[in-house]
Amino acid sequence: MSDDERSILVVVHAQRDDTVHAAARVITALREAGARPVLPLEDRAILAAAVDGFRDVATLGDDVAVEDIELAIVLGGDGTILRAAELVREGTAPVLGINMGHVGFLAEIERDDMDDAVHRVIARDYEVEERLALQVRVKDSEDAVIFETWALNEATVEKASRERMLEVVIEVDGRPLSSFGCDGVVVSTPTGSTAYNFSAGGPVIWPTVQAMSVVPLSAHALFAKPLVVGPEHAVAIEVLERTNGVGILWCDGRRSHELPPGARVVMRRSERPVRLARLHPAAFTDRIVRKFRLPVEGWRGPTASNGAPTTGTVATTGAAE
Repeated sequence: MSDDERSILVVVHAQRDDTVHAAARVITALREAGARPVLPLEDRAILAAAVDGFRDVATLGDDVAVEDIELAIVLGGDGTILRAAELVREGTAPVLGINMGHVGFLAEIERDDMDDAVHRVIARDYEVEERLALQVRVKDSEDAVIFETWALNEATVEKASRERMLEVVIEVDGRPLSSFGCDGVVVSTPTGSTAYNFSAGGPVIWPTVQAMSVVPLSAHALFAKPLVVGPEHAVAIEVLERTNGVGILWCDGRRSHELPPGARVVMRRSERPVRLARLHPAAFTDRIVRKFRLPVEGWRGPTASNGAPTTGTVATTGAAE
């Protein structure tokens, strides 16, 4: 791809003033560098109503095909990054997140480093990290596939009614493991292990580990502990016929499908990972400490090869997850 054909997607949390102004800065910088900024159609409509200069920006799908997007710059929190991953799913563009939210585990850098990030995108000065994604299929009681999607963070089978309970059975590789009543089950990737999985009491999984976490929600059972399953395995959640009511499947909190009694949700590693652009490869440990503000005072650290103690300072710069 020649430089005059470079198309950079800009995905924005368009309901906030700070991200709208940040989008204007990014789009101006891309244009000045000779690249073509591209906006999702719904973002351009909102932005054009708020700031002059957005009406003539190319739109994804209408003016530029997803296959022609080189990279997606995301201005927002983790929810906006998940939306961007969905927008470029059918292409090969990596996603670069600039955190405009709070925790922002998926984001690569904070808003203060935005201008430098755009310059490095133009210079193609970044690395691409591939993250495990889930292939998710819903089958009916006749074992026919009735819905298919994917997830970067997690696929969750939940009860649809507050007062009801789901009766489910967990299966691994075609073999039943345990059945119980519960509020739901979360099947998470390593990327999503710090999201819903974390809140549900599941383990934090380092991004380099290829695995899936299975965490029951408020299960009425003696054996309902979090499981960590290898990527070569398939995990299925069946909504048992005796369930009084229906369940619902949510993937990344964005894509859903109703689950009547007898439905079966099968999750396995997708053949297509999600690609994240990284500017500052660094220890995942530092990222956890920084994002969750964990106490590390008093840490001595390992001894360096020259016999002197290493510094006890945890990195606070834009560390890559």
